Amino acid sequence: MAIFTGAGVAIVTPMKADGAVNYEKFGELIEFQIANGTDAIIVCGTTGEASTLTHEEHLETIRYCIDKVAGRIPVVAGTGSNCTETAVYLSTEAEKYGADGLLVVTPYYNKATQNGLYAHFKTIAESVKIPIILYNVPSRTGCNILPETVVRLCKDVDNILGVKEASGNISQIAHLAAISHGCVDIYSGNDDQIVPIMALGGVGVISVLSNVAPRQTHEICRKFLDGDVEGSRRMQLAALDLCNALFCEVNPIPVKKALNLMGMEAGSLRMPLSEMEEGNAARLEKAMKDYGIL
Repeated sequence: MAIFTGAGVAIVTPMKADGAVNYEKFGELIEFQIANGTDAIIVCGTTGEASTLTHEEHLETIRYCIDKVAGRIPVVAGTGSNCTETAVYLSTEAEKYGADGLLVVTPYYNKATQNGLYAHFKTIAESVKIPIILYNVPSRTGCNILPETVVRLCKDVDNILGVKEASGNISQIAHLAAISHGCVDIYSGNDDQIVPIMALGGVGVISVLSNVAPRQTHEICRKFLDGDVEGSRRMQLAALDLCNALFCEVNPIPVKKALNLMGMEAGSLRMPLSEMEEGNAARLEKAMKDYGIL
């Protein structure tokens, strides 16, 4: 059974002016998401700048999120690493805190083989009892987990349930859907591909767009799941300009800028990420106004 269906937000981690995690604002963002129908919160993923959090900050941010949500919707903790031992440590700690599931990214930089990926994910999964979603984002990790490896893991390991597919390769995702025969919960990892991936059997999205448009992203998924494919398609197309603007610079630079424009005080970014360029910021602001969220 899927950890969640619908729209899960890949939530940002707000920062204070000095770069510290701003837990007060984080709590406000969590409440904003729940009030607007988000189906799950994915904490400390790529959008949450996990790669520049210390282990202590990473775990405290997960713990805070779980405590704040208090069981109202599922919390999925990002606990991946390019070091298997580190991923096991983060995963076991997140399980102790009460996470409903884990999002585990493919190891970055190492460029593991498919057999190495299988062993990596299997080792992590066997260290915990809670369900796991694999995270395939080769544009950021330099490593692509092939459909055959995803299916093998979901069949061989009881608590590996699915994959966040952010390869952008619809043909690869279609192949995964064809060979999995329903044993893999497929989540779109790209906001401009929610409907296409759900049309292939996907169960929802792990979304950047949801940070600024949680109700709309939830409705794209809910309409599709309820059989209103045309309504879902219209909403997907209406959001495309904003989706593109949110990725005109590397995530999460634009989405943090967007939240700040909305008065949500997401704060600054941790280096090596930098503030948004002026021209791109103007493009983002226009897209937000055209979409009706600013």
